Amino acid sequence: MTSLSLTDHAYRSLRQMIVTLELAPGAVVRQDELQAELGLGRTPIHHALQRLERDEFVNVVPRRGVFVTAVDVMELPTLYESRATLEPYMARTAALRGTPEQWDRMRSVLDSHSPASPVEAKVAIDRECHEIIWEAAGNRFLAKTMDMLYAHSDRLWHMHLIGITDMDQSLVEHCEMLDVLEAGDGDAASDLMDEHIRTLHEQIREVIGAGLRSTLS
Repeated sequence: MTSLSLTDHAYRSLRQMIVTLELAPGAVVRQDELQAELGLGRTPIHHALQRLERDEFVNVVPRRGVFVTAVDVMELPTLYESRATLEPYMARTAALRGTPEQWDRMRSVLDSHSPASPVEAKVAIDRECHEIIWEAAGNRFLAKTMDMLYAHSDRLWHMHLIGITDMDQSLVEHCEMLDVLEAGDGDAASDLMDEHIRTLHEQIREVIGAGLRSTLS
């Protein structure tokens, strides 16, 4: 691996630990332990933490250490607004620029789904479908932004919706989206993606709202 790919590996590994709550909000990130666990040197871990700080997954406090950021549910509307603005655009553009090879790959990913699959496997399929759409859109700058926004949404999902969300329905929505992407129908792809994101947002908002009402009652 090159130095860059080692850093990318460290970044993705650490972010996944944060998203899945293996490193919970407020947890101390111990670099020496991560080096041993990931089998990486100090430099890629350090650079990965810098990226995670920029993406607001960790806080670096001088002379105190590195801490996993808290999740402020009041920022959910902003997160939704960002994804609801960009994801339909990416889907529309992907319908115009995507290749048969990319849609074949997406269909293969969706075909690997089984109702009996663990929920984490279904989430991984959901993410891979989004990644293929971002790739097909052909805008690497927006793809990086979408990757970060999706990770923040995924973290909220793990905190509030795991075991509650109907992931089977989510994957059905991706199948419907794939049909219009293959047909090159940008308007339909944009509309379906907008509905897909809005459904997720409403599920998270409903669960969080119910939790808040329970706390106050």
